Amino acid sequence: MILVLWTLVLIGFIVAHLTASGRTEILIAGNLVSNSVAEAAADGAIYEAIFNLSDPRPEARWPIDGSARQFAIGSSHVTLRLEDEASRINPSSAPPELLEALLRVCGSDPETARRLAASIGEWVGSPAVTRPQSAVVAEYRSAGLDYGPPGGPLESLDELDRVLGMTPAILAAIRPHLTLFGPADPNPASTDPVVAAALALLPQAGTVAPAFNQSPPDVSTVRITTLAAGPGNARVVRSAIVRIASPLPPGYNVLAWGSVPNSEIPVAAPGASLTR
Repeated sequence: MILVLWTLVLIGFIVAHLTASGRTEILIAGNLVSNSVAEAAADGAIYEAIFNLSDPRPEARWPIDGSARQFAIGSSHVTLRLEDEASRINPSSAPPELLEALLRVCGSDPETARRLAASIGEWVGSPAVTRPQSAVVAEYRSAGLDYGPPGGPLESLDELDRVLGMTPAILAAIRPHLTLFGPADPNPASTDPVVAAALALLPQAGTVAPAFNQSPPDVSTVRITTLAAGPGNARVVRSAIVRIASPLPPGYNVLAWGSVPNSEIPVAAPGASLTR
């Protein structure tokens, strides 16, 4: 009898374990499905935006003003935001004065901003003051770094983390206002308030403020950010940078596409459109 009881206990334990494992696997599978549904909706919204911005009728296109648009795709609720890349600063080609102004607006003291802007200029190969490469490398060596500036355009914004004097906090502060796909001089009517404040700091005398190089009317570079809230509380944020130009074979060219940090999740602003 005792042997039978212990056998039943063992069988009960095995059944309970299998049931618990099965429930866990079902939950994991459900989460994967929910995330896949939300990601498909987020990517679908990006394609819908590209299709809209390629409309030959300018009056039918959504405005590229950073405001949020909300609509549904399948079972997911999507928030979409369109931003002009010319509203951000391109560190590979921006004047040192503008980089310094951005750093100051983002909280750096004037001396730190000046030195860091100079270091970024040397990193990307456009220093305000040219110095011997040996002297620049010696500075990096004295800081305990075994490398020096490559002297060329950035391949990724992550590369700025290697610039002499850059800290994670400073990079986190300026990164949302940077781009690798914008012009050398941002649009003076920038919809980014931080970039607008940096432009306002540029001196109007002595140093000439940069002049915005307007793209042709039929060419625009747009950052499309989507947040899809799907079933099962799934949330996926996707972003694409797309150049819209009628001369291109499909009418557009995707420059970048991927997920974005939670800090860049688009939110509905007052007065945002709630329809397509």
